[in-house]
Amino acid sequence: MSESVNKIEKIQEFLSLIIDSKYIILIGHVNPDGDSIGSLMGFKTFLNNNNKYAEAIVPNKYPEFLEFLDNKKEIIVYKEDEERVRRSVKEADLIICLDFNSLKRIDALGDVIEGARAKKVLIDHHPQPDPVFDLAFSDTGVSSTCELAYRIIKDLVAVKSSGLRPVTLESGIAFYTGMMTDTNNFANSVHASTFRMACELLELGVDKEQIQFAVFSEFKEQRVRLMGYMLYENMKLFPECKAGFMLITKEIKEKFDFSDGDSEGFVNLPLNIKGVEVSGLFTESDDFVRVSLRSKGGFSVNRLSREFFNGGGHERAAGGKLHIPVNEVENYFLNALKKYRHTICYDNVNSIKEEKL
Repeated sequence: MSESVNKIEKIQEFLSLIIDSKYIILIGHVNPDGDSIGSLMGFKTFLNNNNKYAEAIVPNKYPEFLEFLDNKKEIIVYKEDEERVRRSVKEADLIICLDFNSLKRIDALGDVIEGARAKKVLIDHHPQPDPVFDLAFSDTGVSSTCELAYRIIKDLVAVKSSGLRPVTLESGIAFYTGMMTDTNNFANSVHASTFRMACELLELGVDKEQIQFAVFSEFKEQRVRLMGYMLYENMKLFPECKAGFMLITKEIKEKFDFSDGDSEGFVNLPLNIKGVEVSGLFTESDDFVRVSLRSKGGFSVNRLSREFFNGGGHERAAGGKLHIPVNEVENYFLNALKKYRHTICYDNVNSIKEEKL
């Protein structure tokens, strides 16, 4: 079966699922970012505008700077209302999972979703999706889940018999926000299709300056002070590993009145320094240390995370968890980098030997 035929059949199947569903829920990942909230609200608004009852659910609260995408406070937070979410999952006819490739990425909510009777559809741009989904739109060659979701909506609307209305300005604002944030303001993972989508959304009426102001210029004072502290007092560089390291402890959280999302983008900051190829941001919580990894060049933090940090992600953006004392994190990070680089060198030498044989 050709790729184009397979794509048409998948769109037809998805369309049938949407048409036959009276109640649809959309699920985002833990610590939702711009791409998560953007794809959730963009798709939810599209469904609502086509007379479909749809609700959006996230495992925990999203950052304050994304509140403008949910100005009616419609997103349901699992940690704040578990019973309501459990009822919604039980009653749903269709579950659309956005911007995560595994139910492990939604923590305890994953068990709830896994046991649901509803069909489960995945829309995501991370590699190696789990086979648990009934229908999967997985494409690592796009900038963001928002870009993929926008493409899928265009394909759904293009089906003559669908009768679906196209993306509106409200959906466009959400999709543009997710695409902009996940590409680090169009600096990373950008393709020609990304700019085509941006042009189409601008023509729809999206105000890019207004979105940039909302995302990058509406932080609370303590968040900006935290960033200054992390750069001046906290960030460490390890030239021998070409690495940058930052650690947010519980004490730092308390000092700066930390809220979920306050450290968004911090992990990218060391990569602005010459000679730094990989950056790690580690955040202490009650049960574990959350890991955020970024890289540039050919360094794969996806592989690093899978091998040493119980996680995964993209080649240059990944995450995971550590279950070790916070005072051991720095040494663990350095040892992981050294072992990783040794493994890569060993693999490269072996591959060269195999080629010669």
